[in-house]
Amino acid sequence: MAKKRLLRLSSALIALALCATCALADAWGLSFRDQGKPPVGNASPETLAQYDAAYLGDPAEPVIYLTFDAGYESGDTPAILDALAAHDATAAFFLTGNYLEKNPELVQRMVDEGHIVGNHTYHHPAMQDIRDRAAFARELQDLEALFTQITGRELDRYYRPPRGEYSAQNLEMAKDLGYRTVLWSLAYVDWVRDDQPTAEEAFSKLIPRIHNGAVLLLHATSATNGAILDQLLTRYEDMGYRFGTLDELFAA
Repeated sequence: MAKKRLLRLSSALIALALCATCALADAWGLSFRDQGKPPVGNASPETLAQYDAAYLGDPAEPVIYLTFDAGYESGDTPAILDALAAHDATAAFFLTGNYLEKNPELVQRMVDEGHIVGNHTYHHPAMQDIRDRAAFARELQDLEALFTQITGRELDRYYRPPRGEYSAQNLEMAKDLGYRTVLWSLAYVDWVRDDQPTAEEAFSKLIPRIHNGAVLLLHATSATNGAILDQLLTRYEDMGYRFGTLDELFAA
């Protein structure tokens, strides 16, 4: 009988160990349940916080955190920067090595206008498949070095995994490198260059689903986003929202 109890206990401990990170999926996902309310992520804010990661701000505060991903330049970033300046809104731009190599003047403009520039990795690989710490670090540190070469400044220590794909080990490695991982609580399909949504389609996703503490992900490679951003920000302001920074998000 004692042996059976021991075997059951051992099995339970093994299951618990295997499930230590079961609250983390390998790709970020959201479930929208109530219009105007924050969605539920496939990892909880508490679980993510253990890794200095977040996808949502304070759900009691009417604040939106604007973030943009860009792996290349499509000609739409200047309009996006113009709209942000018109609203005195600070955003975070998550850039790849390709973007920095080919658009140093736009990177410098982001910095000069007070925006955060974060790390979207140098080569935009499937980071959850990288288990070697040196290889993982190289993806982030090579981008840091190029950013410093262009701007003379250190890169802001915010990281967004390409395509939202990650592992618990990835998040831990990013944390060990001094990074905070930024996921998102609202996005829409805006990245297909040859199949851009209409303005009406964009607003139908971005207005009803906005919520307190939203981390909004838009792609700077979207012609639609470049065209509608000024109006979108105006509509958010009319709804009572203000625009916060990632520094505020992680200070809360």
